Amino acid sequence: MNIKSLLNINRRLVLASGSPRRKKLLEDIGFEFEVITSNVDEGQVSEMLEPSQYVMELALLKAKDVSQGLISSAIVIGADTTVVLNNKIINKPIDTNDAFRILSELSDNTHKVYTGIAFVDSANNQSFCTYQETEVTFRKLSEKEIWAYIESGSPMDKAGAYGIQDDFGAVFVNNINGCYYNIVGLPLELFYISIKRFLNLE
Repeated sequence: MNIKSLLNINRRLVLASGSPRRKKLLEDIGFEFEVITSNVDEGQVSEMLEPSQYVMELALLKAKDVSQGLISSAIVIGADTTVVLNNKIINKPIDTNDAFRILSELSDNTHKVYTGIAFVDSANNQSFCTYQETEVTFRKLSEKEIWAYIESGSPMDKAGAYGIQDDFGAVFVNNINGCYYNIVGLPLELFYISIKRFLNLE
């Protein structure tokens, strides 16, 4: 029995994210869905917001953006992940020098990862948002390690300039306090509980 059968989901599901990591996580636990990437300008949401509010607002904007373009009814899933160090939001690096700066700041330090999840029912525009927070501690990184990782190209499309699921990025992490999948980009236990609640499947 897969999750779709377990939950008896008979609605069309759409993931409003082009993230290959989120797509794989949902596929790995048995969800069937389509991918339609949102065109939301993330810069329209102020980074001065509380991190939890910031990621939820972006997740909801992405879900609503895709929902409004649908012809047939669906449950649209939006998500956004960011890294926070010393109360400052750190998104994707703008170039390799920025990636070096970010990773140097994360080195030998503890930061937080926030992921917001939003669900929108395109039939009635009903919505629900939630978020997860995880603490991540990096060991002390050498400049050589940082540049080698940057040269792999992996940091450039990731908030905080690293991916814990990467072969190389994983060895930077000394300790995790909270949900591992939240760091990858989608906290699966929270997602599962939340979609059950949203679809009244509890």
